[in-house]
Amino acid sequence: MMEEYRGVWVFIEQNDGKIEGVSLELLGAGRKLADKLEVPLSGVLLGYKVKPLSQEVISYGADQVYVIDHEVMKDYRTESYMQAVINLAEKYKPEIFLYGATANGKDLASAVATDLSTGLTADTTMLDVELEKRLLEASRPAFGGNIMATILCKKHRPQMATVRPKVMKALEPDPRRQGEVIEEPITLKEEDMRTKVLKIVKDVTKKVNLADAHVVVAGGKGMGDLQGFQLIHELADTIGATVGGTRDVVEAGWLPHEQQIGQTGETITPKIYFAIGISGAIQHIVGMKNSEFIIAINKDPEAPIFDVATYGIVGDAMEIVPKLIKQFKEARERGGEISYV
Repeated sequence: MMEEYRGVWVFIEQNDGKIEGVSLELLGAGRKLADKLEVPLSGVLLGYKVKPLSQEVISYGADQVYVIDHEVMKDYRTESYMQAVINLAEKYKPEIFLYGATANGKDLASAVATDLSTGLTADTTMLDVELEKRLLEASRPAFGGNIMATILCKKHRPQMATVRPKVMKALEPDPRRQGEVIEEPITLKEEDMRTKVLKIVKDVTKKVNLADAHVVVAGGKGMGDLQGFQLIHELADTIGATVGGTRDVVEAGWLPHEQQIGQTGETITPKIYFAIGISGAIQHIVGMKNSEFIIAINKDPEAPIFDVATYGIVGDAMEIVPKLIKQFKEARERGGEISYV
């Protein structure tokens, strides 16, 4: 019976004893859902020697933390993590279960949803609840990003969703917050595992880190061509920013995919975001709408990007950007510093 299911859960993803940022963001979102439903918010923490992380989970909004701390859980494997989560879900029956849309989070959520015969909304960007029927409203871009679809799981529990990093906001941690830590046993043994982790090799190639950038200068097809797009690089170099772009720019070969911002690229939350020659299609907006300040430059006064912009400049980017570069360079020559605090 679906009435047996109560509570909001968040899968707490950790690597090398450090909680992933998306899990802390989900605790913030989960807190709002739990308060609306008047139920506890719980974190699910799996790993080896991870129990000390429980207080951090509580400080970010959880009322309870379910902990499975065992050597067999040291490294992420679908088989062990799936079995542990399924056992917990069948025993305690949460009504909502949220995961970060990371490689591990998506892998685990899909495996758990299949085994529990429930629904899963992937790459969610907005969450809410319909109180009368206690339905999770998980929204995400659909049809190539042209519409926002709200997906419901009416007949099965738990209701599950993976949520993109950087689209939710974590609460300010309260180290004095009190909560309950529930340790759960596990019967799995290493010899029972069909897969073994022999070695973990970290990617040490140098990549542009958009997710952690404080200032991003992003360009769209409004820059005209590859030569015109060089103004984006020049402005970014002048002010010490990171370069990003739209899907059209990446498909045109002006930037590599790792610098794409939007539904099929990175989701970012910089302090300052320059959207230059970008019309503002919804699939791009979902990747940058939570930036602290958005400065849009576009010659179309009706461009959707102005709907989310903090400041907007209507005009030709090919004329405006060189003037910005000139002003910033002159300020530096006078001994000025550019601060983003």
